[in-house]
Amino acid sequence: MSEDLPTSVAWVERIDRLLPQTQCGQCGYPSCRPYAEALARGEADIDHCPPGGDEGAAALARLLGRPTKPFDRSRGHHAPDLKVTIVEAECIGCTKCITACPVDAIIGGAKLMHVVIAPLCTGCELCIPACPVDCIKIVS
Repeated sequence: MSEDLPTSVAWVERIDRLLPQTQCGQCGYPSCRPYAEALARGEADIDHCPPGGDEGAAALARLLGRPTKPFDRSRGHHAPDLKVTIVEAECIGCTKCITACPVDAIIGGAKLMHVVIAPLCTGCELCIPACPVDCIKIVS
């Protein structure tokens, strides 16, 4: 990264807006904002975001004045418009998916059926391994 690029809040905001906001952590940071901050400081590379795909990496490269390269496939897969759903008849109401969801897209109460709020779901898939009865399924 160029030494003259700003690391201000406004600059971090510009970078953060290019990220998909899945908050999945596949980049190695706990959510999109810390990744944007690391990019602004020159401490992270543009290829760390699988949900952003090659287009996201290219957009970051343009903004940051870096060479374009594809996203790092070893970090995960790019699956645009991926969502999850809960099979209601199989849900035991354990709330593990609720605590695993980084964007609060799953609602429900203890020992009651849960549901995914589809417009809020980012498709990060973090809820899937949290479910002890495998009632969370991927939909596109």
